[in-house]
Amino acid sequence: MSYQTLDIWQLARQVSIEIHTMTLNKLPKFEMYEEGSQIRRSAKSVRSNIVEGYGRREYKQDFVLRLSYALASNDETIDHLDTLRETGSLMDGAIYEKLREDLTHLGKKLNLFIQAVREGHRSPK
Repeated sequence: MSYQTLDIWQLARQVSIEIHTMTLNKLPKFEMYEEGSQIRRSAKSVRSNIVEGYGRREYKQDFVLRLSYALASNDETIDHLDTLRETGSLMDGAIYEKLREDLTHLGKKLNLFIQAVREGHRSPK
């Protein structure tokens, strides 16, 4: 099995690509190195932390820690998205709503996955 088979990674991958594309095509140029850069990094951090946690899944505490980092990065990404909308930098309401919905869904799935690992993961370490 690979981290690529995890639903949470697949969703995080999809969202990070959509956010990357949105920042390049839908934001004012001045946001490229401001909030646009921040939201790209936090979105990519979600998927990277899932991968890192999966790579250390033999160690339950490390696995949960990295998944918790992924959840925190997801929350950060939602905050950046809200900031872009609130400041008028992201004018496309449909894109905002879709990304907000996807990020919220991902957060719920991450929470459930963390609970499952805490309750059912067997680790020798």
